[in-house]
Amino acid sequence: MKADLKPKRTPNRIAVLVSVGRHRVSGVSCYSRNDACALEIARMLAQANGAELDVVHAGDPSNLALTDYLALGAPRVDVLRCTDGDDAAALIADRLRGVSLVLTGTRAEGAYDTGMLPYRVANALGYALIDSALDVAIDGERVAVTQFLPKGLRRHIDASLPAVVAVHPQAGAAPRYAYARSVAGSIEPQRTACVHDADVDAWRTAPVHRKPIKLAAAEKRSGHARMLTATTTESRGGNVVIEGTSVEKAQAILGYLREHRLVDY
Repeated sequence: MKADLKPKRTPNRIAVLVSVGRHRVSGVSCYSRNDACALEIARMLAQANGAELDVVHAGDPSNLALTDYLALGAPRVDVLRCTDGDDAAALIADRLRGVSLVLTGTRAEGAYDTGMLPYRVANALGYALIDSALDVAIDGERVAVTQFLPKGLRRHIDASLPAVVAVHPQAGAAPRYAYARSVAGSIEPQRTACVHDADVDAWRTAPVHRKPIKLAAAEKRSGHARMLTATTTESRGGNVVIEGTSVEKAQAILGYLREHRLVDY
């Protein structure tokens, strides 16, 4: 039996998609933490496999938040010029044809982002898609991914390249910021033929309004008792505090919250 001495082919190009997020408090444009994890994983894979790293963004090349990705290790950021009404997925897919492995975050950080971009790009390219990746490894022409599942479960997936991998926000990558790299890198605007996205006309973008959190005590009754409550009208218990000072009423409310562990002080 002859041993297979054929060397394993590794991808020569790895791409990572980055987006511009929005700070939760100030609303200022900033880099996406999820995309930063994807960038760090892509950097490590490119270094380990001797591949060229492409960092791609679809949007406004004058956005100052893109320089943060240079500081996080991107040698340059290729920006595909487009506006909110353009089909970014079509532009990105056209730019990434021939790239064996594409990494991206699960979704952008603009509050109402749908998380559909990785799926649309993979569909346009005809690539396999693996989402919620915690770590990524390349073995020749295959990619091995540990996938995040709810309740602490994990799943190992092995797929053939080319593929699109969406990195989970809890991935083990630890991006490091260095100002010197932001000065050495460059933002490269690219000439693109924009295509209008017909689906965007059905969406309406508005500022986020924070909703109050409703405190509700956990149910401690049996399933039979809860079913009786759904079919009959009965008192849920509790106390109606009418008499007393405002301090005493506040103490009664605080005592109820502590009893049901709705507050931790």
